[in-house]
Amino acid sequence: MTESEFNQLSEQTFQQLESLLEHTEGDIDFEMAGGNVLEIDCSGSKIIINRQAAMHEMWVAARSGGFHYRWQEGAWRNTRDGSELISSLAGMILAQCGAHLPLSLT
Repeated sequence: MTESEFNQLSEQTFQQLESLLEHTEGDIDFEMAGGNVLEIDCSGSKIIINRQAAMHEMWVAARSGGFHYRWQEGAWRNTRDGSELISSLAGMILAQCGAHLPLSLT
C-alpha cells in the first residue's frame, strides 16, 4: 500500500466513523483533532482513534487497551486477532460509554 492509498483509506474510515457516531444511540461527543485523531468523549473518559502513516495502521486507545488495525482483506483488521475495526469499536463504545454504535447506516 502506498502512502497515498493509506491516506485515502484512513480518511474514508474517519468519515465513515463520524457518520456512524452521529447516529449513535446514547450520549457521546466526538471531534476530529488535527486531521488525524478522532476523540470520542464518554462522559469524562475518551476513546482515541488515530492513523499511523509510517506503519500504515489505525490505532485505537480505550479503557480496554490499545489496538492496532491494518488494512487486510478489504477491512481494517486487528493485528493480533483479526477482528474488524468498526465492530470492535462498537463493543468498546458500548463497554466504555454505554452507547450503541450502529455498524452501518443502511
